[in-house]
Amino acid sequence: MRDELDAQEDTLEDIHPLFRGAPSSTEFRKLRKRLVRETRAAIETYDMVRPGDRWLVCLSGGKDSYTLLAVLHELKWRGLLPVELLACNLDQGQPGFPATVLPEFLTDRQVAHRIEYQDTYSIVKEKVPEGRTYCALCSRLRRGNLYRIAREEGCQAIVLGHHRDDILETFFMNLFHGGRLATMPPKLLNEEGDLNVLRPLAFIAEADCERFSRAMNYPVIPCDLCGSQEGLQRMQVKKLLDEWESRSPGRRQVMFRALMNVRPSHLPDPKLFDFTSLIPGMSDFKDKSPTDIPVLRER
Repeated sequence: MRDELDAQEDTLEDIHPLFRGAPSSTEFRKLRKRLVRETRAAIETYDMVRPGDRWLVCLSGGKDSYTLLAVLHELKWRGLLPVELLACNLDQGQPGFPATVLPEFLTDRQVAHRIEYQDTYSIVKEKVPEGRTYCALCSRLRRGNLYRIAREEGCQAIVLGHHRDDILETFFMNLFHGGRLATMPPKLLNEEGDLNVLRPLAFIAEADCERFSRAMNYPVIPCDLCGSQEGLQRMQVKKLLDEWESRSPGRRQVMFRALMNVRPSHLPDPKLFDFTSLIPGMSDFKDKSPTDIPVLRER
């Protein structure tokens, strides 16, 4: 994969308009290549592509979604992503949201897009008690609208900009507050069974998204709804992970690798592993990998 991308970069003379004005520094070129390579690796690892599908690429206006949009279009530009891309921004009616920024940006950069207005902000403010966080209801309303839009547009997948750090933070939130080992999977089939939810940035560090969007000078729009709330569980977990990372650089990547190296036989969940079959004197399980040992599917 590395040789193929390097060869294409050497011969590709034109670029997608999303990369107009990109820095010419060696540091940025390495960052850009790393983002493309890691996104492609996630797409291949989780078998995200069905040639000819249409993807609804969700664009919030944050650094992560800009990175997602640019990298997917570069992959498609290089002929490495045989799907149709449609960018979508859901304007949720937050006061002060700069409604013209994304339409103007997407039009200027020649990106096919749909802008949808739905005032979920008023619903969230009305339904969520004072002092409680908005994230759960806001996310549920947003996801419902995105499912609807995807179906209206004939899309087979909703593509989100969650990165490696989001996945880790969700894992620890479930661990600390939910009492379960779970996180956001890179690929998920919705309950109705008609749409995939994809996270192609699953292998990418948040810091790289920050560096990329800043270097490209994309018009980042902050979230003033949940971003304005203090004491969010996710912010607390992020701070904890930052402290671990500062003391032991590379800790986040090690923890993420652990999520990809699960051993059901070494966890105390009887729904995932057939502990009743472990009988002294039986040699059937000796030297077998965890994937070879009988597993009970989750109910």
